[in-house]
Amino acid sequence: MTHATKRHDESLIERAAKVYDFGAHLRRRDVAPASADTPDMPWQDHDAVTPAEQTAALPVARGNESDAEASVIDAPADDRALDLTLDLIHAAPPPPLGAERLSPEAAATLAAIPPELRAGAEPETEGDILPPGIAHIDRTMLAEKGMLVPGAPIGALAEEFRLVKRQLLLNARTIAAGPLGDRARTILVGSGKPGDGKTFCAINLAISLAAERDVEVVLVDGDFAKPDVMASLGLSDSTGFLDILGDPTIDPEECIVRTDVPQLSLLPAGKRTHADTELLASARTSDIIDRLLAANPDRLIVFDTPPALAASPASVLALLVGQVMLVVRADRTTEADVREAVNLLDGCERISLVLNSVSYEPGGGRFGSYYGQEK
Repeated sequence: MTHATKRHDESLIERAAKVYDFGAHLRRRDVAPASADTPDMPWQDHDAVTPAEQTAALPVARGNESDAEASVIDAPADDRALDLTLDLIHAAPPPPLGAERLSPEAAATLAAIPPELRAGAEPETEGDILPPGIAHIDRTMLAEKGMLVPGAPIGALAEEFRLVKRQLLLNARTIAAGPLGDRARTILVGSGKPGDGKTFCAINLAISLAAERDVEVVLVDGDFAKPDVMASLGLSDSTGFLDILGDPTIDPEECIVRTDVPQLSLLPAGKRTHADTELLASARTSDIIDRLLAANPDRLIVFDTPPALAASPASVLALLVGQVMLVVRADRTTEADVREAVNLLDGCERISLVLNSVSYEPGGGRFGSYYGQEK
């Protein structure tokens, strides 16, 4: 993929508006939108298209009428060239937590999942299914929130995140050939402001990556002020990233939470401290990341970080990762917000934008119609 620096007169949102009718999102519905081959190594995609083919044939997807969706628009920020190679993500707006009835889509998703993998199993039954030390991820909660559900049939959301992760894996292969080396296996997921959907995208990306063969994914909750990864998966917080940073005697591997989703592990945020940014800026952070990567050569690390314009940890962690996936909400994130967030995260050379909450008119859907999902 060519990453030549260019200047464009039109802004990110202006050029996106020429392709997608953002106004339809407000005209069509009153529901508030929600906040996406198996190589030997994860970044070695032997069937990957060439850089020229990627640039010339970046796919555009369409989805369910009720979906809040995401896309990627190629746009530079100031004098920097951004690597904008991701595709559209369909993110169905979740029903309110605690709702008595699931949406038809969520109910259909759960119906295809083995009952023993759903929430509510008796402790002794779950103990018979899961080995000791393996955490059970609440599939019902994932379905309620419109997220990817491990074990469910492939649908539009799964296909969209397949496209997103494929581009990230291609980026990782390129990065691995450069000076960053193993750091190519680290991805920071962030946003400019709260509510853009970065945790939603981080969890779905991690679940999708974990479906790759010969890959282990560790999803790290790096949003120390408002950690939400564990709760979103129906799990309790435990000793985590901040604790490891503050105590040299803690072995990072002992804090990783293995889950019943094959090849997916979690690292909680840890005990909150007012010195989170300073801890991240210490030499120990780099050492911990290297230790986590060295423990398994097939391991990918995904960091969910706080909004770059709301808290400083994301800008510090961006200095240590191979690439950044910045989630941009189409219906409210301004171009100024995008540019400011990119500038704060420019410690990372490779930044990709995911345009979230884009709405499309019914008809012409790609994945939804193929998988029998009605418009």
